Amino acid sequence: MMAGYWIIFIGIMLVSMIVQWRFKSKFKRYSEMPLSSGMTGRDVAEKMLHDYGIYDVQIISAQGQLSDHYNPANKTVNLSPEVYSGRSVAAAAVAAHECGHAVQHAKAYSWLQFRSAMVPAVSVASKLVTWVLMIGVIMAFSGNLWLLAIGVAALAITTLFSFVTLPVEFDASKRALAWLDNKGITHSSVEHDGAKDALWWAAMTYVVAALSSLVTLLYYASMLLGRRD
Repeated sequence: MMAGYWIIFIGIMLVSMIVQWRFKSKFKRYSEMPLSSGMTGRDVAEKMLHDYGIYDVQIISAQGQLSDHYNPANKTVNLSPEVYSGRSVAAAAVAAHECGHAVQHAKAYSWLQFRSAMVPAVSVASKLVTWVLMIGVIMAFSGNLWLLAIGVAALAITTLFSFVTLPVEFDASKRALAWLDNKGITHSSVEHDGAKDALWWAAMTYVVAALSSLVTLLYYASMLLGRRD
């Protein structure tokens, strides 16, 4: 049974590598596709926020590649340099996607609220899970299962967080693409398809991460239950 889990886990790891490679290649491709409107990622973000009547969110240029994110704690849209200053289809898509999260926040989107409420618990669980599981597995050989049980519980929290993230990400992309179309930012069908493709592959990285976390959880949970028998 354990061998089956390892085969699935290795398979998902391979898929994850392929998806990550595919996403980065797509982002590079659409980063080289000029946006006909000539707007930068910052311009797109500012316009989308204002179109939704959001004026209390700050747009920041954050360091790092593909480091784009929305922070609901301090209401900031953080864009990587290539997105913040970029005038490409990829920059527009990513900027609009992150603003999609700001719109979710402003409209009290339930999945985002649930995800935000989980952050404190996930922060603690993610720091503990690796070492707790490692030591818990060692202790389990002597029949002491309490630490392994704590590790499985912590992993369950981070796994749930991964799956709660999925509707949040897909909804933000849906809002972004609809707005880009309605406002004529992605003027042609080529630009629209490029933005949609880039965001789709970005979403797939979250899907694979969630599945990987689930398989890991099932592996350690089966170990825990097997030791109890």
